[in-house]
Amino acid sequence: MTFPALGYGVGLRTQHYRDFLRQRPSIDWLEVHSENYFGVGVDLDVLDNLRADYPISMHGVGLGIGSAHGYSLEHVAKIKALAERIQPALISEHLCWASVAGRHLNDLLPLPLIKTALTLISERVDHLQNTLQQRVMLENVSSYVRFACDEMSETEFLSQLVKRTGCGILLDINNLYVNQANHAESAQQALAMLQQLPPGCIGELHLAGHLVTDTGLVDTHGCRVDPAVWALYKEARRLFGAHIPTLIEWDTDIPELDVLLDEANQAKQRTEQVLKEQSCALI
Repeated sequence: MTFPALGYGVGLRTQHYRDFLRQRPSIDWLEVHSENYFGVGVDLDVLDNLRADYPISMHGVGLGIGSAHGYSLEHVAKIKALAERIQPALISEHLCWASVAGRHLNDLLPLPLIKTALTLISERVDHLQNTLQQRVMLENVSSYVRFACDEMSETEFLSQLVKRTGCGILLDINNLYVNQANHAESAQQALAMLQQLPPGCIGELHLAGHLVTDTGLVDTHGCRVDPAVWALYKEARRLFGAHIPTLIEWDTDIPELDVLLDEANQAKQRTEQVLKEQSCALI
């Protein structure tokens, strides 16, 4: 089963509700953070209204699917109820943990890349997909540490996860770049290694901005996409194809909607450049 080729989307934020409700801006699809729509109220009413005109992607930020203790069946039930209501085109979660000692830390914390973590995540993904009756994607998260106990690379971990569960991968290009830059590794080599993943498993690409500091890069989602990330995005297009949906993420210092729409249009233009280059190469 392949993922739908939705085109170019932006994350739906409360600051832009009025723009979407009044103008129906030209954008292919919308992504929402699932947890913002669990309750009854204005947010859910807006989503009910917009889903008639835009395909919706549900992107979870609170499940913490890799938490050794804290995987909430109640949370999964809420995801299921929302999915049944809005019938999303895509559903995704983060490859992370978030709970310890009975406390939820409200963060996307990286997993140690070890066999026991792979087994745990595989069981959780199986449970989630069986509950939702839909293929789910897992996103690579930003990481500021490498664990001494790691037994495999992130690519190997993702590949094994896909093979065991049949899940998909949401490839965050900015996270990939931030991680490799912070750990003095090659983002291009990491991207090339992702070709080892089972064909057709990458179902979505994310683009966002990051903050450059004296000590490293911070994944902030608070500015325009960096030129180096755009270059990596074009390489991803060459490797994995132009059909994979692309999302512009912007979560802090949120600007006017036109800025996000412009970033989405730049993603489209860069994809068209790649297709043109590939076409010329065949002549």
